[in-house]
Amino acid sequence: MELQFLGTGAGVPSKMRNVTSIALKLLDEINEVWLFDCGEATQQQILNTSIRPGKIKKIFITHMHGDHIFGLPGLLTSRSFQGGEDELIVYGPKGIKSFIDATIQASCSKLGYPLKVVEFEKEGLLFDDKNFKVELKRLEHGIPSYGFRITEKDQPGELQADRLRELGIPFGPLYGKLKKGETITLSDGTVVNGQDYISPDIKGRVVTICGDTRKCEASEILAYRSDVLVHEATYEGDKGQQAYRHFHSTSLQAAEIAKNAEVKRLLLTHISARYIGKQSQELEEEAKTIFENVAVVKDFDIVPVERIKHHEGC
Repeated sequence: MELQFLGTGAGVPSKMRNVTSIALKLLDEINEVWLFDCGEATQQQILNTSIRPGKIKKIFITHMHGDHIFGLPGLLTSRSFQGGEDELIVYGPKGIKSFIDATIQASCSKLGYPLKVVEFEKEGLLFDDKNFKVELKRLEHGIPSYGFRITEKDQPGELQADRLRELGIPFGPLYGKLKKGETITLSDGTVVNGQDYISPDIKGRVVTICGDTRKCEASEILAYRSDVLVHEATYEGDKGQQAYRHFHSTSLQAAEIAKNAEVKRLLLTHISARYIGKQSQELEEEAKTIFENVAVVKDFDIVPVERIKHHEGC
């Protein structure tokens, strides 16, 4: 599981940062890539990565501002020519379907794959299968804006084959029974309980990706004890009033959310074009005064989502 940032800028593209798009690469887990937002030129950014458009199976839109959706029509139509044959599902706020339909129709475009559009207005569970679930919560922005909590399901523990071999149990059908937790009796009368030879369940990882927002309690609730929180930091710390007026957050406010939510790692994105080079590093440094494990990400950064042990007793 990896996050790759295709655009980390705010509002309009700049020479250093394109507008917002984030790829959650689940290739080892389910052989899919999920996109979160699709700003202008996202498909151009993808050309500079190893991402194959045909692997993109889900796109989640946080809100309907142009810097988060204007790349969607181009990506959807180009996907037909880039190996995309499987169904693609777009999840977004009310209005995303009419936006997609209008642009596809007006441009006389045709898609060579099934497209499903799921609009949402309510908070709660958005998607759930055997591998992942996605929940959403409304944040505080000038228009409806949402955050997504992606939870990987716990995986069953592994059979400890080395210990079984020490007992003289050869690899074969008995391993299958033991992996199911069954009890077997060996030829010498030894009773072996499979439950005693299975490692603990592997805890699933949690990633929270927030759309544009003021500092709000909803972000903290959504991100609670996530392994990674991706949060906007449009402004530096001393511009809290300006951030509030424009429905955005500062780097310090994002750090406060991460600290209060007890997350493991904070990634700051949606950086204003006014912060370039050393100035963007200063955003990171001021955030570290509140929350140590933080980074300001750049376009094309790849961040592995590690399995991190949470607090004892959790």
